[in-house]
Amino acid sequence: MTVDERGCNDASLRRPRNKAGRNVPVAIIVGVILGALIVGGLCIPNAWYPLLSVVIGLATWEVTHRLKEHDYDVSTLVILIGGQLMLWLSLPWGAEGMVIGYIVSVGAIFITRLFNRGRYQATTNYLRDMAVAVFVLTWISLCGTAAAHLSLYHQGHVRGWALIVTFILCVVGNDVGGFAAGVFFGKHPLAPAVSPKKSVEGFVGSLILAATVGAVTTWLLLQRAPWEGVVVGLVLACAATLGDLVESQFKRELGIKDMSSLIPEHGGLMDRLDSLLPAAAMTWVLATFIQL
Repeated sequence: MTVDERGCNDASLRRPRNKAGRNVPVAIIVGVILGALIVGGLCIPNAWYPLLSVVIGLATWEVTHRLKEHDYDVSTLVILIGGQLMLWLSLPWGAEGMVIGYIVSVGAIFITRLFNRGRYQATTNYLRDMAVAVFVLTWISLCGTAAAHLSLYHQGHVRGWALIVTFILCVVGNDVGGFAAGVFFGKHPLAPAVSPKKSVEGFVGSLILAATVGAVTTWLLLQRAPWEGVVVGLVLACAATLGDLVESQFKRELGIKDMSSLIPEHGGLMDRLDSLLPAAAMTWVLATFIQL
């Protein structure tokens, strides 16, 4: 074998199995900007709740706009107000305020959708549209409120910002590990009926890197044993992957590729939040009931 042939063979071994599917440098730049916004929201006093208020509102508008394009009758205004109610009630009253806001919002969805044509004209597709509206409220506002409420966490030496940084870095590890492993080694589809591009190899990469990040961040930021961080990383990786698959199914049913073109090389806002929101909710559950 000649040197040239050996070089060609080595190059072929390093060639990715799959395409990245987007402009990676632009995606990285935008990702850094989004990360800076998160850091600013955590570092600037009293900025985290207003930041998430805007994020929840934009994400709700984005999703309901897409639903209306496909003939779903959902009230953007009711879901928007309900989401803000949940968020701001959780600031003074914590989980109780969040639950009260959620119950009131669901009730408002039930009533407004029932009489959206008045008292004398029967409504249509009531169960479908009501269920979708409650799903959006839960998916965005409930999970987003859980992320906001994490900032108020104070248990022993653990502060809320440390929990937020931990879950965000674990999700980043999940995304980076899954992306890299999927591009270079992806061969076996994970859930082809939902997301054909996701592979088992990519999921394994997500678990490995998220667990590694979880071990480090939990040890450094939460002062817990690294093995506990491994468990946290694995749980958050599963939550993030599930959130990604849920959004993939959502877009598949609507026949769209991205929620919008709001963020360059990232798609819509929900295309970035799909894995963060369920991971935030799971972090809130872990912190509340296991006391990280």
